[in-house]
Amino acid sequence: MSSDAVVVDVPQVRRLVAAQFPEWAGLSVTPVASSGVDNITFRLSDDKLIRMPRFARWIGQVTREQRWLPILAPHLPLAVPVPLGKGRPGEGYPFPWSVYAWIEGSNADLSRLADHGQAAVDLADFLLALREVDAADGPPPEWSNGFRGVGLHDHRDSPVVAFYLRERIAVLDGFFDVDAVMEVWQAGLDAPAWDAPPVWIHGDPVAANMVARDGRLAAVIDFGTLAVGDPACDLIAAWGFLPAGARDQFRKLLAVDDATWARGRVWGLTSILPSRADLTDPARAAHARQALTEIVEDLRRS
Repeated sequence: MSSDAVVVDVPQVRRLVAAQFPEWAGLSVTPVASSGVDNITFRLSDDKLIRMPRFARWIGQVTREQRWLPILAPHLPLAVPVPLGKGRPGEGYPFPWSVYAWIEGSNADLSRLADHGQAAVDLADFLLALREVDAADGPPPEWSNGFRGVGLHDHRDSPVVAFYLRERIAVLDGFFDVDAVMEVWQAGLDAPAWDAPPVWIHGDPVAANMVARDGRLAAVIDFGTLAVGDPACDLIAAWGFLPAGARDQFRKLLAVDDATWARGRVWGLTSILPSRADLTDPARAAHARQALTEIVEDLRRS
């Protein structure tokens, strides 16, 4: 964890809740094991979730989710977080924070989904419905959503910005064919840019940001990277979530053209490129090798 990350403990959260939401004072506060990197999360009683940015960069996510999730939710076929309250800085915690209704279930890794083809259908239906919502006043790619949805030639600090992607690909030296991965990147750069009006995107549709229940996708969570931009960004799901057997079906359901698919491969790279730490773990390294092999082979079939 970065040294500038804010640290919050349970007593501090209890004091914040008691001071700002007295109706919830005295409810149990429990850390959530899989909080993630950008936010700290706590369960408040059995039916609520507290979500608190760790870093100043992500403060804007609080306002964005509070404003837009209630507007988007009625249009979407899967559940999304329901904001119940917005907290203020206090008790030594420097940022705004949110309280949401708890969504029952587990992270939607493939082992928890009974039918991967059905998962592709459910997620495609969700992304299509999201794109159909009027995006005229939606948030553009910006600092607090990680510039999700930008074009691949954009120079801002997104996951696909050249200097960052080049560094991540360099980690593969001696592990995987760097030139082959560079070809995937170059194909995306060479593809025509998105020239239609920008659409709503989730920004990071991976298993950790989806909820499974009873063997099906039940919810999509963590809208911190919500933006209006190039839908190629949400093709992260094709590579960082869905297995090979469901990928073609997912593309067909979304009616993805060749140029968007090529750009989407580059966004997909951002979710499957391993870190140096990943390469020291045999299981994570094997998973990364398989994912990279599939994305390279997909390019070569095109």
